[in-house]
Amino acid sequence: MPPTPRVRTGRPRDADLTQRLLDGAVELVAERGYSRLNPEVLAARTGAGKAAIYRRWRTMPALLTDALDGVRLVRTPPDTGSLRGDLAALLHPFTRSPDVLEQAVASVLGLAHHSPELRASLDRALVAPLREAVAAVCEREAGRGRPVAPAQRHLMHRVLQALWWERCGALVPPMPAPEVLALVDRVLLPLVAVR
Repeated sequence: MPPTPRVRTGRPRDADLTQRLLDGAVELVAERGYSRLNPEVLAARTGAGKAAIYRRWRTMPALLTDALDGVRLVRTPPDTGSLRGDLAALLHPFTRSPDVLEQAVASVLGLAHHSPELRASLDRALVAPLREAVAAVCEREAGRGRPVAPAQRHLMHRVLQALWWERCGALVPPMPAPEVLALVDRVLLPLVAVR
């Protein structure tokens, strides 16, 4: 006889409340840092009960991991018609102050060294989307008749990743647009120059 499916008792989970808790956690970590995130503060921020938090997550790192899942800090830029323009568009966020998501990531970078789950969330938020953006930019350049070798693409990804981690980790002030272009011209484009 097949096993009987388990019947769930209690109130059904409210998806809106779950999202409110996730958003509230990101906001609190961005504003106050990870060490100040706790169920009492989150409950007060979101108007939820602590029991609602504990029903969903056993620990604050588990909550934060879920909150950061689905976050994409890097977007593939639109096709500007040139590698220089595409790279400048990719780095355009550097011309503004870090947003709430970037501030939240900055607050948990150290914790990610000790939490494989949180590290995986950060990789999905930054490393994977950046790899996709670099691949798209390089494919466009190949379509223009200027292929980018795999080793050059890999190196460009590594340099861009370092720049993004530095942006999140140090919460650096915005760069003027001419400085972003200088970074593209003097650092990134030479990485793909044919030698």
